[in-house]
Amino acid sequence: MTVSRAERVGTYLVLGVFTIFALYPMLSIIFTALRPEVAGRGGIHWENFGRAWSEARFGSYLFSSLIVSVSVVAITVVLSVLAAYAFGTMSFRGRDALFYLLLLGLTVPSEAVVVPLYYDLRDLGLTDTYASLILPQVAQSVAFGAFWMRTYFRSTSRSVVEAARLDGAGHWQTLWRVLVPMGRPALVTLIVLVFMWTWNEFLLARVMITGEALRTAPLGLQFFSGRSDTSVPLLAAASVLVALPVVVVYLFLQRHFIRGMVDGAVKG
Repeated sequence: MTVSRAERVGTYLVLGVFTIFALYPMLSIIFTALRPEVAGRGGIHWENFGRAWSEARFGSYLFSSLIVSVSVVAITVVLSVLAAYAFGTMSFRGRDALFYLLLLGLTVPSEAVVVPLYYDLRDLGLTDTYASLILPQVAQSVAFGAFWMRTYFRSTSRSVVEAARLDGAGHWQTLWRVLVPMGRPALVTLIVLVFMWTWNEFLLARVMITGEALRTAPLGLQFFSGRSDTSVPLLAAASVLVALPVVVVYLFLQRHFIRGMVDGAVKG
């Protein structure tokens, strides 16, 4: 089926309009971050990023977010792969019931459990620690991770698994030496999504963290915006610093991420 010139022009026009709507908020924040704090001064003020970094102590906040995000991603990926392999390739009693029970984690919003979760972690002496940020987010992410990777494992050709078994490979070798390397796009997609969700998490950090030492970047941005002497350009510069790691991770892994999303949509 051939596409006419008018249809092609119309498609590009619609895509261009949506691109402008998507890029306008980001570009406006970047331009605001480069504005002078005092009206009337011209030029591009890159020093706003340096001032926001030092005045808001974003070095410490970004380091805390990095520790939490990397830990959540690592634990979530390992647990999700193991659970998905069991639910996707093995047959055992109660498999479907356990899987749907696990999926209940996708239906419960974090806002509904954050208060009782705080009291439970406080009784265990875990509030105001990295564990209070890492463990709940792992629990939230494993449900999606198991669902996502299970879809990939179920769509994998059975002949590949059977060939590995004929070569003497056990479950562990079949998983980590055969299926995981083949499923790199799906795995990268899971890594990017979990990293993004964890990095942007604000409510859990706001409830669990009381001291300044363990504040994450979104929480630090909230306290920085609440200062009476914070100017709009400095606040915009701080917002760019907080969002930059997620953008860098996505740009670095975008090829595998897009491929994993497309494969997941087709196979799902």
